[in-house]
Amino acid sequence: MVSRTRRPVLRPALALGAASLALAALAAPAAYAQTTDADTLRQMRQELDALRADQAAAKAAEQARARRMDALAAQLARASGESVVQTPPIEQIPAQASFPRSDEGRKFEIYGFAQADYVQDFKRVNPAWDDTLRPSRIPTTGDFGSNGQSIISVRQSRFGVQAQQPVLGEDLYVKFEFDLFGVGVDEGQTTFRLRHAYGSWGPLLAGQTNSVFMDGDIFPNTIDYWGPAGMVFLRNPQVRYTFKSGGSQFAVALEKPGNDIDPGNIRTFDEDLAGSIQNDEKLPDLTAHWRYADDWGHVQLAGILRRVGFDTTDTVGHEPKGHKMGWGLNLTSNIKLFEKDVIHLGVVYGEGIASYMNDGGMDLGPKGQLVVLPDGTLTGVRADVVPLLGLTAYYDHYWSDEWSSSIGWSQTKVDNLSFQAGDAFQTGQYASVNLLWAPHKRIMMGGEFLWGQREDNDGSKGEDARLQFSFKYAFSSDDFR
Repeated sequence: MVSRTRRPVLRPALALGAASLALAALAAPAAYAQTTDADTLRQMRQELDALRADQAAAKAAEQARARRMDALAAQLARASGESVVQTPPIEQIPAQASFPRSDEGRKFEIYGFAQADYVQDFKRVNPAWDDTLRPSRIPTTGDFGSNGQSIISVRQSRFGVQAQQPVLGEDLYVKFEFDLFGVGVDEGQTTFRLRHAYGSWGPLLAGQTNSVFMDGDIFPNTIDYWGPAGMVFLRNPQVRYTFKSGGSQFAVALEKPGNDIDPGNIRTFDEDLAGSIQNDEKLPDLTAHWRYADDWGHVQLAGILRRVGFDTTDTVGHEPKGHKMGWGLNLTSNIKLFEKDVIHLGVVYGEGIASYMNDGGMDLGPKGQLVVLPDGTLTGVRADVVPLLGLTAYYDHYWSDEWSSSIGWSQTKVDNLSFQAGDAFQTGQYASVNLLWAPHKRIMMGGEFLWGQREDNDGSKGEDARLQFSFKYAFSSDDFR
């Protein structure tokens, strides 16, 4: 009986105890959360900030390492005779970059620059070419108007894309690049001009790029667009094979033919006939070069063989017509001095190679003595390739890491044929000196003095002098890794 009277009292007590324990259990996390907010979360934030700082330092170190690798790769490429543009595989690009992700052995880069040129000309050249100094565009008789013209241009600005990836055990490299300097039918205009459009896979290259007959590395550190007149300079569609061994390189190519034909004094006897003479390009040009590079610089010997032909439109059998064999040898070298200074040297000689020169001359011209037969037929004149000599000597000097100068002279000299006209181009001279400031690899500005002279077949001369000031701002997607 006693147990029955006590049981009702124990049950409420047990229930009250269980409820108290449950409330204590619920209250414990809240108390722990308050402790976490005050102490542990502060420690967690400090630890997270430290990890973020470590990550930023590691990223900066990786970027510095990548830049050093790129510099060493460029030096190695120059020493082995490879194009500096065709850099070896780069490190992996972070996924958060603003351009496509690149893995080991792959590269994708968007690059270019905006450049403004202010030219103060003291005389005057052909207005379609007043943004640059080409001796062949200097008048020798008459003029193009008042002297002392002021020109501001953005035509040197450039945009390009290049990509690289391993394919079937060989590097596949593709490049597309253009500027805004219109030539040909677009001369004088600010419009798209294709510079490079080619791909290479292992030793095989196809597309438009520097001719194998050319050595682009002797182009000096000038800001004038066209540059030295007496050097070989042509970006040409081609199919090329390159063999490399140590510091030596041998390349051979079939290139697009292009003939400059001078009808000469035929114009004075038959203007219609002279206007009907055109190129006849039945075979591609054959070019080859051997190059050796070492720590002191490089030397390159290049050669060319080409068929230089012509025929006549709207005549029976397209007569008169014919062709000659053109040939040329181009010996060039860069000699390194001190840490950065370079001497650029080049001598080229050949017959029928003017279309490969940077400025001046014709590939094919008339020679002989014209005889008019009783029936009105012209005879005694035949076509022949025109001999040409080109010389280039420039010195690039670096006063410091930021300041540099380039000074030099170049000449194209043509041995005119006997039936070329008196106003045919004979000699073009080009000289320049500058002072440039580059506080960063993406910024350059400076001034340049230029002088040029043209002499014709009959001895007539013309010259020009000018000052150019340029401002260049470059970019590369590599900067945003």
